[in-house]
Amino acid sequence: MVTRWGICGAGNISHDFCVALKTLPPQDHQIVAVAARSLESAKKFAKTHGIPDAYGSYQELIKNGNIDVVYIGIVHTHHLQVGLLFLNAGKNVLCEKPFAMNLREVKQLVSAARENNVFLMEAVWSRCFPVYAEVGRLLSENTIGEVKMVQVYFGLPLLDRTRTTQRDQGGGALMDIGIYCLQFALMVFKGEKPQSIHATGVLLSSGVDESMVVVLKFSGNRMASCTCTLSCLLPNDATICGTKGTIRVANPMHCPTTLEVNGMKSEFPLPEPALPLNFENSTGLRYEAEEVRRCLLKGLKESVKMSLTDSELLIGIMDEARRQVGVVYEQDSQ
Repeated sequence: MVTRWGICGAGNISHDFCVALKTLPPQDHQIVAVAARSLESAKKFAKTHGIPDAYGSYQELIKNGNIDVVYIGIVHTHHLQVGLLFLNAGKNVLCEKPFAMNLREVKQLVSAARENNVFLMEAVWSRCFPVYAEVGRLLSENTIGEVKMVQVYFGLPLLDRTRTTQRDQGGGALMDIGIYCLQFALMVFKGEKPQSIHATGVLLSSGVDESMVVVLKFSGNRMASCTCTLSCLLPNDATICGTKGTIRVANPMHCPTTLEVNGMKSEFPLPEPALPLNFENSTGLRYEAEEVRRCLLKGLKESVKMSLTDSELLIGIMDEARRQVGVVYEQDSQ
C-alpha cells in the first residue's frame, strides 16, 4: 500500500523533503499534492518535483481526499495555526521542527491530534538516522559502560539570515539549531526529565540568542552540555562518555553518516539526490518518511523514535532555557 503525501509549504526544506522521498520506492511513497500561500509558488514547486496537484491555499489541500499524511514545512511561527487546521480536519501530520513556539502551543497540537485520533510527529529527522539507531543499540548493550557525560556542539555562521535572527520569525540559535543538541542529549538519557537546567547565552539586538550553552543534570550524577551559536562554525559533533569508553557522532551530528566507537569508525552512506539540495545530507529526510509510513501501516498515532512526550519534554526545556537567557517571543504572552 502506497503512502500518499501532501506537502504544505513550497520552501527550501519542503524541496529537500521531496527530493528525499524520490530516493524511496515509488510503490511505497507518492507525493500527490502541494499547497503554498501563492498558487504560482505551488505550481512552480509541483513542476520541479512532478507533483500532480498544486494549490494556492492550505484549505484546498485539506479537501484532497487522496492524501494519507501532510508534511508541514513552513516557518515555525505558523506551525500551531496550520497544524491545527490539518489535525482538526482529520489529517495525519509530520510537522517540521521546532514543533511550535513554546510548550503551550505544542500541547495544543498534541491535544488536537489525540482528539481527532490522527498521527502526529515532530520532524526531528535526526532520530530516524541509522547512526542514531546504532547509538541506541550500543547504549542498550552497555558498550561504553555507564554514561556519565554528553557533549554536543552545533554552530554555523548564520547571522546574515533574517529568518534565524529576527524575533518575529522565531529566530535564535536555540530554536534553529540548538534543538538538535538538546534532542540528542534527551535521546541518550532515554527521555528522562533533567533534575536541573542551567542556561547562559548572549543576545542579538533583535532580542534572540546569538549563542547559548545549556547544561542539564540528570539522576545518578549524569550531565549533558549543549552548545549552539549562529556566529561561527563549531565542531558540530556529539560525544557520549561512559565509564568504559566513548561514542562520537561525527559532524554533522544532526544528520550523521559517521560513527566512532572507542576510536573505531563506521560509515553509513546516504543515497545521492536527483536534484540539488538546500541543506546538508538532506536525502536523510527519507528515514523520517519511512518511519511515518511504518507507523501509519501499523495504525500507530505517534512514533517511539520521537514521541509526543519527547516533543513536550524538549520544548519545555527550551522554554526554561530561553527564560533564563531572556529570549521572549510574542507567542509567550498569549
